[in-house]
Amino acid sequence: MQGKKSVLDCLNKLLAGELAARDQYFIHARMYAEWGYTKLHDRIAHEMEDETGHASRFIERILMLGGTPKMVPAKITVGKDVADMLQKDLDVELEVRDNLKAAIALCEKEQDYVTRQYLVAQLQDTEEDHAHWLEQQLRLIDAMGLQNYLQSQA
Repeated sequence: MQGKKSVLDCLNKLLAGELAARDQYFIHARMYAEWGYTKLHDRIAHEMEDETGHASRFIERILMLGGTPKMVPAKITVGKDVADMLQKDLDVELEVRDNLKAAIALCEKEQDYVTRQYLVAQLQDTEEDHAHWLEQQLRLIDAMGLQNYLQSQA
């Protein structure tokens, strides 16, 4: 099955974002582990696995549509401390969300409803799981203070 070039280009852009999110979560998870924040490590390592799964599904769809996956991640931004890391991860998720919304609109325009359906499911996961959890953590830091939050993550 041959996909439209515009959809394939868009899927490759989304793939680059997922690869970057995976890599950023990977380094942040390792930093949390090194600092002894085991709860944060476990959650962010899980997020890394989710992003790997998203990337894998993009690769599968690109291949199915006759394209070639571009395995070059977008730029990552490593945080300096826990609050900064959580914020940088949220920034990545919000960028992914915006890119997914644009991709969904493109798929509607190009009448690629199968790809659109997959993207809608991923958007739901991005908004309801990844971004929402990160927003909760940042609110907890504001509400209870950084030191209390960090103690709860050890």
